[in-house]
Amino acid sequence: MTHSKLIYIAGPTASGKTTAAIALAQALNTEIISCDARQFYREMKIGTAVPSPEELQLIPHHFIQQRSIHEPYTVGDYREEALAMLRTLFKNHDTLILVGGSGMFADALIDGMDVFPTVDPMVRPQLNAIYQQEGIEVLQDLLRQHDLAHYQRVDRQNPQRLIRALEVSLSAGQPYSSFLGKKAAPDFFTTEKIVLEWDRPTLYARINERVDQMIAQGLEEEARGLMEHRALNALQTVGYREWFAHFDGSFDRETAIEEIKKNSRRYAKRQITWFRRYKKAHRIECGASVKTLISALKL
Repeated sequence: MTHSKLIYIAGPTASGKTTAAIALAQALNTEIISCDARQFYREMKIGTAVPSPEELQLIPHHFIQQRSIHEPYTVGDYREEALAMLRTLFKNHDTLILVGGSGMFADALIDGMDVFPTVDPMVRPQLNAIYQQEGIEVLQDLLRQHDLAHYQRVDRQNPQRLIRALEVSLSAGQPYSSFLGKKAAPDFFTTEKIVLEWDRPTLYARINERVDQMIAQGLEEEARGLMEHRALNALQTVGYREWFAHFDGSFDRETAIEEIKKNSRRYAKRQITWFRRYKKAHRIECGASVKTLISALKL
């Protein structure tokens, strides 16, 4: 029986995951692995709320800004690299901390993932172009035509989920859903999950405040510098899409900021729904001390 344990700290955007993870890692003298898919890319710093240089110096972090937006990176790529990292780090630590709000990436690492066929590399750019030019409704209609079963259960407001399902369906000539249900979890560690919870008004206020901080730090300029790469998968995300629309003249600057706040709140709501599926997770109230975390984990 393995004694290696991975503690996953989950929660919606702006819920304090970084602070909690660093405090727990310091108490346990261990290291942190990120599963925040937005923080993998070094060109996207301000809009992804990457831990500050001071925070990164406190504890070794892995999978933070380690790739370029120009390098394709899938959930499968992450799982393979993160499993290799875990095997290495568990040689020196009995416990490691996983943190981030990308539940799909965390679940792939912890529970395994389904095996999908190789996709045609031309399909995703074409689907991204359709989304940019014709909107999300066209993607929804395409998925309904090619995979009604997945259409009925997927988050139909998430363009990347739609595009992923469509690129598999179109490349394989089979529904995306036909490849589901074949996952196998790794056997060299056990996992405990902590979900940070806030009352909705407080969380939304934290999200609005974080967006204001990002604006003050230069998010608009960061997005402007990435405008020419807007079709890349990494940039199909809240905090950048809204600025691109503003630069195109779709709405004014103040509207762009309000759209970022609104879409960030919507993203948080989807994350909360995702994390409700973790039936055995320790659900910790906002701002809990590291003692509370350790007590919940019985460490």
